[in-house]
Amino acid sequence: MEKLFQVAIDGPAAAGKSTVAKITAKSLGYVYIDTGAMYRSLTYKALKEKVDLNDGDALKKLLDHTEIRLVQEYTGQKVYVDGENVTERIRYPEVSEHVSLVSSHEPVRKVMVDRQRQLAKSCNVVMDGRDIGTHVLPGAQVKVFLNASVEERAVRRYREEEKKGRHSDMDALRKAIALRDKKDMEREVSPLIKAEDAVVVDTTSLSVDEVVEKILTLVKEKQLS
Repeated sequence: MEKLFQVAIDGPAAAGKSTVAKITAKSLGYVYIDTGAMYRSLTYKALKEKVDLNDGDALKKLLDHTEIRLVQEYTGQKVYVDGENVTERIRYPEVSEHVSLVSSHEPVRKVMVDRQRQLAKSCNVVMDGRDIGTHVLPGAQVKVFLNASVEERAVRRYREEEKKGRHSDMDALRKAIALRDKKDMEREVSPLIKAEDAVVVDTTSLSVDEVVEKILTLVKEKQLS
């Protein structure tokens, strides 16, 4: 039986992971798994049901009774929580503000990682997040760590919000992204770090297509080796 192929893409907030991962997966004919959307989904439901975000056990209990589905549709990937389409709602500022806290709890991460690994057992995948190459899929054949300056990432997030008709404050976005970096890198459980065998790609001055091309070249080289 041919071994399944795994591409792990890690990096900080707004480094372009999701956009690049989606296109890469489509180009390869692989399944795209957005782990960030899974944590955002739990954060969304916890806020909705007023669960204490500082209580890891309470969040884990909530997660145990929560169905999160990532569905590949013609218009792109849709995210469903207990049958509700939350694709747009999990990107709202209030969710972004709290998702780092929710994802920092060990009981939550243990369940999420198990779910993510199960998804990767049935097909070739491109998975993006913050600890994919170091923890979720340490055996991935290709590992990439995307990065970009805080300024560039703030501009990208600002443009994303503008396209959705939501006005954002650029200075507030810079501060929020820098704070998210700090929280992700300093958390005790599976912090944001580069896997030793990951290839670093600085996307600050690269187009999405250029980044995708670099990753596709890495995959091709690995498949031929």
